Amino acid sequence: MSLLSLNLLLPMALASIRQPREAFGRLLRLDLPAGVLWQALLLVVVISVLMAEATALLVRPDPAPDNAIVVPVPFVFGAIQFAVLALTVLAIDRIGRAMGGSGTLPGALLAVVWLQFVMICLQVVQSLVIILIPPLGGLIVMGGLVLFLYLLTNFIAELHGFTSRGRVFGMIVFVLIGVALALSFLLTLLGVTVSR
Repeated sequence: MSLLSLNLLLPMALASIRQPREAFGRLLRLDLPAGVLWQALLLVVVISVLMAEATALLVRPDPAPDNAIVVPVPFVFGAIQFAVLALTVLAIDRIGRAMGGSGTLPGALLAVVWLQFVMICLQVVQSLVIILIPPLGGLIVMGGLVLFLYLLTNFIAELHGFTSRGRVFGMIVFVLIGVALALSFLLTLLGVTVSR
């Protein structure tokens, strides 16, 4: 399928960074089936987990000390990431429509899948920089966070037909704070603590 060719996807990813609303609008008009998009979401999660594991091995090949935070095994981490992304899809759809947006659930799913793909491309660059020029690692991670919020804001605005990106960004920050508080409360109930 030509749509899955990297020769097509990579230029589209670059176009999404330069003109996020226009590029995402072109993707929306493809009207991809929801089943294909759910498979794509699973695929980007698998790729992301594999890349994170590979980078961790390259950056820190030695066994972790006894007092280190234990990272969940890749399968568990992948399952958690998939669940979080699925909830993000629902939040983009429901909250956006509650605010008067005109988007659809498949459109929200496409937004999350495509955002993840663009961030995976950035993750490749981040991994290379962290390995080759470690002092720049923190800077590029911060840049990645800014890019993530920028793209997410534009994708949601295009999906739901919002004209004010500032309003969309405010909604995203509000939801992120709510999610963080909910996760903190859940982890506390489960007895999960971070030891130094």
